[in-house]
Amino acid sequence: MRPPESFIAQPIRSLQTMLRVIAQEDARQPSVIPDGIYGSSTISAVSAFQRDHGLPVTGITDQPTWEAIVAEYEPAMIRVGPAQPLEIVLDPGQVIRRGEQEPNVYLLQAILIVLSEIYASITPPGMNGILDEATAAALEAFQALSGLPQTGELDKVTWKQLALHYPLAANRAKPEKHF
Repeated sequence: MRPPESFIAQPIRSLQTMLRVIAQEDARQPSVIPDGIYGSSTISAVSAFQRDHGLPVTGITDQPTWEAIVAEYEPAMIRVGPAQPLEIVLDPGQVIRRGEQEPNVYLLQAILIVLSEIYASITPPGMNGILDEATAAALEAFQALSGLPQTGELDKVTWKQLALHYPLAANRAKPEKHF
């Protein structure tokens, strides 16, 4: 997918990119290669879009067609694109220590549960939002696997390693335990 700034001064390529994203969701919509040329495949894709959306079928991208394509593209991009990343917010220098209750600890516990499906040395903690002994032990095991100091505390360095490991663990088709 192209970033929005790549649409500047490239209206045909932008149109083709939007039609391509829409086609990923709608089997009726022919896909088009964003080549910047308003050729027969683009005309066919625009015509199909116009037909399916009750617009006059001309194959020409007039203002109402453009607006309808943009209106379809924006939600389609959310659905077919990658999920919005979630960033944990720790204050500068903040460290979450044993016994502390913090909303971010729920995220930590969920990540450790997922990682425990991959790494046998991590025992899954409970989900209570408290950096309790079980969570600290799981965190220490993860820190050991990552070559970090085994503090059982959540700091930005540990969070970065968690953030790097989690997507790989969460997207595995079948859990396999590693040591």
